Amino acid sequence: MTNNQDAIFAIDLEGYFVQVNPAYEKLTGFSAEEAVSMKLQSLIPVENLDKVFHHFHKAVLGQFHNFDCRMTNKIGQILDINLTNIPISVDDQIVGVYGVAKDITQLKRKKEEVRKMEEIHRSLTENVFDLIVSTNLQGELLYVSPACEHILGYTREELVNRNSLSLLHVDDRDRAYTDFKGVLINQENGSGTYRINKKDGRFIWVEILCKPIVDPDTRFIVEVVSVIRDISERKRAEEEAEKREDTYRNLVENSPDAVIIARGCEILFINETGRKLLGASNKDDILQKNLLDLIHPDLQKTARKRAEFINEASMDFFEFKLIRLDGTFIEAEVKGIPTIYENKPARHIIFRDITERKKTQQLLLNSEKLTIAGQLAAGIAHEVRNPLTAIKGFLQLMEAQMDNKTYFTIIHSEMERIEIILSELLLLAKPQDIKFEKENLKALIDNVKTLIDTQAILNNIQVEIVNYCDDLTIRCDKNQLKQVFINLLKNAIEAMNKGGIITIEIKEYGLDKVKIYIKDTGNGVPKQILNRIGEPFFTTKESGTGLGIMISKKIIENHNGKFHFWSDGNGTMIEVILPIS
Repeated sequence: MTNNQDAIFAIDLEGYFVQVNPAYEKLTGFSAEEAVSMKLQSLIPVENLDKVFHHFHKAVLGQFHNFDCRMTNKIGQILDINLTNIPISVDDQIVGVYGVAKDITQLKRKKEEVRKMEEIHRSLTENVFDLIVSTNLQGELLYVSPACEHILGYTREELVNRNSLSLLHVDDRDRAYTDFKGVLINQENGSGTYRINKKDGRFIWVEILCKPIVDPDTRFIVEVVSVIRDISERKRAEEEAEKREDTYRNLVENSPDAVIIARGCEILFINETGRKLLGASNKDDILQKNLLDLIHPDLQKTARKRAEFINEASMDFFEFKLIRLDGTFIEAEVKGIPTIYENKPARHIIFRDITERKKTQQLLLNSEKLTIAGQLAAGIAHEVRNPLTAIKGFLQLMEAQMDNKTYFTIIHSEMERIEIILSELLLLAKPQDIKFEKENLKALIDNVKTLIDTQAILNNIQVEIVNYCDDLTIRCDKNQLKQVFINLLKNAIEAMNKGGIITIEIKEYGLDKVKIYIKDTGNGVPKQILNRIGEPFFTTKESGTGLGIMISKKIIENHNGKFHFWSDGNGTMIEVILPIS
């Protein structure tokens, strides 16, 4: 009794402790001296008293009983114990009861933890939306969670003992078998995406995560537990994303604008238009370069600063000089937009060759300057020739009355020189030779609209073209007509302080003419001013020269066309009539 590890005690028929061993003292915290003055019921929690008394009385009647109950130790801790009651008989009379108590607190706790884990596991497998299965080493299904009906349409009974590979799409079985074999050989977790056949014959995409269960003693795999998740929606979303990406790539690749996608100064992508514009034989020639290598050295500092802002927001078009691979320069307008490329931040850079536009603008500017110079020259020649004619007449009268004609010869020679100079000034005032060529009117108007769009947008103005006649061809000097339409559109923009709409309308007029209407939604032109439009040097603008409309009207007349104005409080309309080729 003294050396026994179990707590052993003897109690009399009234429940008082008579004797206890050291293990009892250790278990309860009470010494033997303290114990002999105590009753058993003082150690038992109230909820266990009936149970303890019941088994105590059975022992008093001579019965052996073993049962679990709880006991309170000296410091108030509740202990789980397994108690065996043994009757004490002397001369065939029961005089007391031996009790043998084992501390099963830790065992109870472990069992409770196991029970809770089993309950959690059961709840998870029974209620989780994912399908959980267990298979043997041959792939036969040993356990299937209830989610099989929701995901596959099969009952659990229909799937148990069935080989899991038979459920897979025929094209996925070899890959799945290889993956499963790898899990068994390496004793490591595995995963993969496959198509599984539902009961109704449809296939769904699933992701399968496999975990081998290894016997801790033999280190052999005893089964494989797999979690199967329906990823059909995700797959459809991925396919849609791929389609959108392909569409975006096709749009960029076939864009009429040159496009570069860059991260920092690294060029990640360039489309075919960009390759041609930069004069590369293949795209790799561009992709190997630094982005700054394509920019004129004088503008590289500006390019770096703009690149920093593009990482946060898009920026408007800005003019740069770009360097082609052959070393030549081209004028280009460039716009950067922040984007995502290969799941990382990048810049979508659009650049357009504006070399021809610049040439056209310069040509128009020079043409206007020459026309102004011509007008001035004509005025000067006219004003000088009138008094010169009078001087020549009076000089002839004086020559007839004088005998000494020495100086008259010199004067006549100088006057003839003045007349030659005046003739040269008048040549400058004459219209220049017009180079008539066949041009598509639609393309010409489109070109002008492109040139004027930036200024229109800055002034909150929308330029619209309606009633296109795609196949109309006219014989004209393209640059001069561009000068006319640009001048008219600029005047319309300047007349619309609060923004609005400019409409360019093209209509066939009879069998051999076309009408082009340019309408704005400005405040209109007063009648007294409308009658003076076209006069040299007449203008209502602070910085105007009064020559633009006059030059435009002259160009139209040189093309055998007509030019008309209408205006009221709702805006101004200009009608241009030109012959069709």
